[in-house]
Amino acid sequence: MTGRKVLITGASGFIGKPMVRALAASGWTVRGAARDSAAIPDIAGVERVTLPDFSRPADWSPLVEGVSHVVHLAGIAHTPGQLPDEIYTRINTEIVGELANAAHGRVERLVLVSSVRAQAGLSAGHVITETDPAKPTDAYGRSKLAAERLVSESGVPFTVLRPAVVYGRGVKGNIASLVTLAQTPMPLPFGGLDNHRSLLALENLAVAIDLVLTSPKAEGEIFLVADSEPISVADMVAAMREGLGRAPHLIRVPAGGIKRLMATFGKEAEWERLSGNFVIDAAKLRGIGWTPRVKTREGIAAMMRAPNGTAC
Repeated sequence: MTGRKVLITGASGFIGKPMVRALAASGWTVRGAARDSAAIPDIAGVERVTLPDFSRPADWSPLVEGVSHVVHLAGIAHTPGQLPDEIYTRINTEIVGELANAAHGRVERLVLVSSVRAQAGLSAGHVITETDPAKPTDAYGRSKLAAERLVSESGVPFTVLRPAVVYGRGVKGNIASLVTLAQTPMPLPFGGLDNHRSLLALENLAVAIDLVLTSPKAEGEIFLVADSEPISVADMVAAMREGLGRAPHLIRVPAGGIKRLMATFGKEAEWERLSGNFVIDAAKLRGIGWTPRVKTREGIAAMMRAPNGTAC
C-alpha cells in the first residue's frame, strides 16, 4: 500500500478513533482530522491535524493535499428536538459538498459514511435494501441524504456507506440507554420483546471502510452496512448482562408497562426508537467481498467486558 494516505475526518470520535487505529494497522498512512487534534490516537503512521471551522465555508485544500483517499466521518449525530434544521444542513450537508469539491481531481476515492437514516425512519415493516426509495423522516436523515447527493454530483470518485446503529467501546445514544438499564441489578421487563433490529459492530464497519476505499466494485455505489443477523431487544439486554457476568434476569411484561418503565428513567423517546422492527439486508456489500467478522450477540457481550467499554 505504498503511497496510499487516507484523510479521516472526525478522527477523535466514537467511530473515528477505532477507524484511525484499524486503517493504520492495515497499512494505511493516516491523516486524522478533528476539532481537537490532541484527542486523535497518537500512534505510528498517524498525522494529527485540526479540522477547519465548520461555521463558515471551509477550506479543505490543506487537508486533502497529499492524500490519496478520504473517509468522512465528521458531523452532527442524531439529536432529535435539540438542534434547528439549519445546523444539520450546514454541518452534515454543506460541509460535505465543500470537501467533495476540494477532493475532486486530487483523490482516488472519497468514502462518505452516511447513515441508514438517510433511507428510512425509526422502524420498517419489511427488510430494508438499497433498492428501497430513500425516505428520511427527520432533519438528520434529510441532511445525510442531501450530502450523498452533493458527493455524487461533485465528480469525485466516491462510495457511500449507510451504516445501521453502531455499537462498541464508548457506545452512545439508544444502545447506551439500554446499557444503563442492563447495569442495574433489578429484573428487566424485556423478556417478551421479540422485535428485531439490525446493528453494526465497530469492527465490522472498519472492515467495510477498508474494503470500499479501494475496491473497484465499490466506486459510485451506495451500500447499507449491518451485522449479518438482527437481534431482539431481549437478546440485546441478555448479551449485555452476559458480558457483565450476570444472568439475563428478564421477565415478560406488556409493552405498555415497559414504556412506562422507560419513562421513569427519562428514556421514553429511546423506547420509541428501539421497540419496532428495523432489519437491514447488507447482501450488496457482502457481494463485493465484505465479511462481517463479529456476530451481534458476541459483540455486545464483548463490548460490556471491555475496559470503559460502555462509558458514555
